[in-house]
Amino acid sequence: MKSLLSILVILVLSVSVTAQNVPSPEAYLGYKVGTRYTRHYKIVEYFNTVAKARPEMVKIESYGQTNEGRELMLAFVSSPENMQRLEAIRLNNLRLAGVTKDKAAPIVENAPAIVWLSYNVHGNEPSSSEAALLMIHALVDPSNSATKEWLKNTVVVIDPCINPDGRDRYVNWFNSVVGKDMNADPSSREHAEPWPGGRSNHYNFDLNRDWAWQTQVETQQRLKKYNAWLPQVHVDFHEQGYNEPYYFAPAAEPFHEVITPWQRDFQVLIGRNNASYFDKNGWLFFTKERFDLLYPSYGDTYPVYNGAIGMTYEQGGHSRGGLAVVNEDGDTLTLVDRATHHFTTGLSTVETASKHQQKLMSEFKKYFDDSRSGKIGEYKTYVLTSKDQNKLNAVIKLLEQNGIEWGTLSNKNFSGFNYFTGKQEAFADEGLHIAVSAAQPKAVLAKVLLEPRTVVTDSNTYDITTWSVPYAYGVKGYAVKEKLDLSNDWKSTSVTPVNTSYGLLIPYTSFNSAKVLADLLKQNVKVRFAEKPFKYGTKNYERGTLIVLKTSNSSVNWAAITNAACIKHNVQADAVETGFMDQGSDMGSPDVKIISSAPKVALLTGEGTSSLGAGEIWHFFDKQLDYPLTLINGGDIARVNLKNFTVLIVPDGFIRALSDKATADRLKEFVRSGGKIIALENAVGQMAAEWGLKQKTDKDDEKGEYLDVKKYGDRERSYLPNSIPGAIYKMDLDNTHPLGFGYPDFYYTLKQDGILYEFMKGGWNVGVLKKDAYVTGFAGYKVKSKLKDGMLFGVQDMGGGSVVYLSDNPLFRNFWENGKLLFSNAVFLAGQ
Repeated sequence: MKSLLSILVILVLSVSVTAQNVPSPEAYLGYKVGTRYTRHYKIVEYFNTVAKARPEMVKIESYGQTNEGRELMLAFVSSPENMQRLEAIRLNNLRLAGVTKDKAAPIVENAPAIVWLSYNVHGNEPSSSEAALLMIHALVDPSNSATKEWLKNTVVVIDPCINPDGRDRYVNWFNSVVGKDMNADPSSREHAEPWPGGRSNHYNFDLNRDWAWQTQVETQQRLKKYNAWLPQVHVDFHEQGYNEPYYFAPAAEPFHEVITPWQRDFQVLIGRNNASYFDKNGWLFFTKERFDLLYPSYGDTYPVYNGAIGMTYEQGGHSRGGLAVVNEDGDTLTLVDRATHHFTTGLSTVETASKHQQKLMSEFKKYFDDSRSGKIGEYKTYVLTSKDQNKLNAVIKLLEQNGIEWGTLSNKNFSGFNYFTGKQEAFADEGLHIAVSAAQPKAVLAKVLLEPRTVVTDSNTYDITTWSVPYAYGVKGYAVKEKLDLSNDWKSTSVTPVNTSYGLLIPYTSFNSAKVLADLLKQNVKVRFAEKPFKYGTKNYERGTLIVLKTSNSSVNWAAITNAACIKHNVQADAVETGFMDQGSDMGSPDVKIISSAPKVALLTGEGTSSLGAGEIWHFFDKQLDYPLTLINGGDIARVNLKNFTVLIVPDGFIRALSDKATADRLKEFVRSGGKIIALENAVGQMAAEWGLKQKTDKDDEKGEYLDVKKYGDRERSYLPNSIPGAIYKMDLDNTHPLGFGYPDFYYTLKQDGILYEFMKGGWNVGVLKKDAYVTGFAGYKVKSKLKDGMLFGVQDMGGGSVVYLSDNPLFRNFWENGKLLFSNAVFLAGQ
């Protein structure tokens, strides 16, 4: 403890330059760390400066760029001896985990432990990047004998800023509003960050919910590096409200059942070491509360499910912390304090890892030995099957991004738990399949992502409680208790162009089909779609089949454009040479609708909207659907010329203008004149009264004069009977309506609230919950009892237009793959 305290004194209070020309952060920046916010490019420059001054101890590696072009970088720091064999250490670590087939070198079990420190995943929690400056200097400072000793058996990996775009958004705003002297009064404007805030990345995505799903470019690039190293310890540095003290491990319940006793025990070791320094300095902290280890896509849980000791550290401050703020205790919390606290726990973590390096490495090896031997979980094989290769390709992409091995089966004679029926049944092949064995290095992560039902030991959790891939991706699955033999004979079918002088038929069975539709509309190809099934030749075509004909497309090279779009998005089209169908509607039938022009789509954003909810839609259009989208500030809705658009999307949130009668009347006129409104989540509730929707009321008939008598000590759990932090429900879907095209007669929805609407009498109740719709995840008994016999997704026709109500979010964090086609239907097909 004494050595670490001396390091703090040296680095936080001193402005000296080390003997080997390694400038302190203060000497390099010209100000003491924490007295100003440091822009991202300065952080990058300082790390590069340190690496040039101490090349024998520091290696800088750029691993990509953000959406706005800022550099993403890692710093590898260790003793000169370890740095000379850094690549050998990395490969040996992968051999310990069994994730590399390289048998050329023997495994060294007593190798350096790898400690990975991730800073500033939330851009407006900025103190951690300031602490990263102090951290790298402490590790390379030749006068610090303690760090020199620790680095003999550890390699420290520093990611100084996971989210540079969000950080600079926050820092640039703050620097633009702060005066010559900071104002610690929390009511001053420098403590009130404007929409959308710096928490998220460029597309307003929360990167700390994206580790497993890897929908964002920052995550995709970072996880390639992370999985190429697989550290033994990972710390994710955060901030919480400025009235909160510091939080560090051990984590809160619930812990997922796969988390080992050693992973729990080491969190306690870390916590006690951190506590010793905080106690010495009189700093307050708390542990074992609030931040659990369940949802797999956090910066603590994802490492845990990959064999590491994963932890979240939370400093009080956040966006309202500014450079200084007076908290509710009357104390002034400064950025210097915040950076110092994060710096202290970072060093304490390296110290603890160094002292327990041998145990860390032996337990790391055991973790992966147990995984490869098939000791993880009840189910030994997971099998997914679909008629549509693109659906399985989406799952394969997820598996490969996470290093999860997969294959196919030669013997299909087995039984397993059928995710869709909830029963033990014989396997029924849909046409294509993949299988994942639970006897592999990534068995734990595979179980967590694929298991039918997650065991929740404590329902008071921080996030959603279910995410199972078959439900999220809309593919049939079987969880099998026996180990099945896997092979590698997966054959991807290739798309061939179609020669035709009349037209093409394009199956509408996955999100890839919607991508084809968007591609064609952008290129001014007029597309038709079938409202009813039909037969042409020997082949049956389902509702939603896209039809591109020479008719109406004489002004464009329709056949070449369509073939190119189908090849690009891996959808096989068929030629049609006549308008006369063998069964069903002919090409000229009223049941074959035409999309005569590309929809012009606008999205409400800005104050009142959920930045994350709006960001999901923005990212969906920009990066996945690749279709033009106009962003409009919600406060400007009364002034915008709505005639320039045909579709208006209202995301989650509470937009004040929507409660204004004049604005509501204007929007109704937009719909009557042929426009379409798509409302999501809370926006549906806000519109409900003006648009004729009614929420189902809680008809709880519990009686008794003591019903409202509650214990103060139970206050945090008293809401749980009415809580639903994220559970999967099987929704009945009217797939004869264009909103449901491409789906079976059901859809798995992620329910995050107890809101359900009465059936519309003058509209289409496309997605409804009936009795016994609950599938998996935590839902309080009160909310579970009332989630039945009501509408979740609906379409209301009004004049020449329509309103689409999506009270659940089909684009949740953009990992709910099965909802993307449905949202595309809302944009392109519903209301045509």
